Amino acid sequence: MKKNKIVIFSALILVLGTGCTKTLELAPISSISTASFWKTEDDANGALRGMYIRLRNVSATNLYLWGEARSQNLKQSIGNDFANLRLYNNTLDPTAAGPDWSSVYRVINDVNLILKYVPDISFKTEAARNRSLAEAYTMRAYCYFIMAKTWGDLPLVVGPTEGYNPDVIYKERTPVAAIFTQIKSDISQALSLFPDNSFLAGRNRWSKPALNALKGDVFLWTAKKMNGGNADLTEALAALTDVAAADVQLLPDFERVFDYDNKGNKEILMANNFQLNESGSTFMSNMYIDAFPPNADPIAVAIIGTLGGSGLNYWTLTEETRSKFKTEDARRAATYTDLYSYEESTGGYTKYYGAIQRKFNGMVNAGSRVFIDDVVLYRYADVLLMKAEAQNALGQDPSDAMNAIRKRAFGSNFSGNEFVADSKENNDNAILEERLLEFLYEGKYWWDILRFDKASELIPYFKNNPTHTYKYLWPLSLSILSTEPKSVQNPGYN
Repeated sequence: MKKNKIVIFSALILVLGTGCTKTLELAPISSISTASFWKTEDDANGALRGMYIRLRNVSATNLYLWGEARSQNLKQSIGNDFANLRLYNNTLDPTAAGPDWSSVYRVINDVNLILKYVPDISFKTEAARNRSLAEAYTMRAYCYFIMAKTWGDLPLVVGPTEGYNPDVIYKERTPVAAIFTQIKSDISQALSLFPDNSFLAGRNRWSKPALNALKGDVFLWTAKKMNGGNADLTEALAALTDVAAADVQLLPDFERVFDYDNKGNKEILMANNFQLNESGSTFMSNMYIDAFPPNADPIAVAIIGTLGGSGLNYWTLTEETRSKFKTEDARRAATYTDLYSYEESTGGYTKYYGAIQRKFNGMVNAGSRVFIDDVVLYRYADVLLMKAEAQNALGQDPSDAMNAIRKRAFGSNFSGNEFVADSKENNDNAILEERLLEFLYEGKYWWDILRFDKASELIPYFKNNPTHTYKYLWPLSLSILSTEPKSVQNPGYN
């Protein structure tokens, strides 16, 4: 019965969730919506599962593109996917705008349905109902946070789309300050509803510790980008400190954090789950290869192992990024492998092919590599480095948090690689670089650069065009502009 209801809900959200604002795709609403679905606790649980399944459409590819692809980490590799050039060259425009916001609004519509109907459903315990609502509020806060950082002003939709009424469906963009007011309200609601600090199995659903990580992230952003100042920094630091009360830790071995057979480990706070025969591959297949070059270095070949991916390694790391990893830093070998082939002229493996990502290399099924690692949204290392960032901004010493990260990274080579507090500016530079080394390929560094206000120092396009700050936001695509007539293009892209 439970399985049937999940299937019914999946059909329902295909109807209801085609986008809160992309009205041309909406279809007449099935009578399943209220007449027969929202009745039992199993219905509510099925709706929650559908919400997380829907999130895969955001996390598999889009989250990485929005959160990292525009940083200076990447460049075109041997594969000829020229659409990528628009991203890491920062030459987006309405005709090539990257992924639009429709996938996120579909998740928000699922959330809004849950928040409307679940309060009237009878649960075995009040704590179970409260947890379901807390997860939904957290998801909505997270979704709006992603979009606010990406596009700024947004259509604010806090009720479900259950019919076709243009006066209700079409919405103007709400100023980003009001969007953050809604985000913080949803965070507050969720904090009041989570019954405890526990994680559900797999750590792939929102929890109070993951919510506190999100809260710290949000308040760091508003402190630095929305004039929230010390009040928001203090709020962020308190939330991040609270995470430590949960069952969390830095795993001793960095590489084990990401192993397919170690999903849901104690470093993970929140991850979007991917499974064989249930979900497609993540974007990490674009950083792998499906064939080795002739005369490839056999040591690298052995490390890379079974082939897979979307082709000839479309994305690779820049020399600048690779050079930041010290050889004794365990994160280097756990994050990527440099692949070379043999050159007659040098008599060695010196012809560079590309950097092959290893952090999210999935698993091997029937002789083929499948990229179905969970997409990690928050882990404890992120909490520690956000804590260091907040402490430094408040004039406190961030050494403990920074050195917890470095001790794991350098192990027996920690001596000589310690973080030693310096000026606030130098500390910020060190914290930002530590985030690059720790979270490469995790879809965070573009937003980190913006939060630290370092785009004009670090990203080639903005070094050459420092006044083009309008490009910190993404353009609205022509598709969005045509289907959402009340949405106006971001300034500078007209």
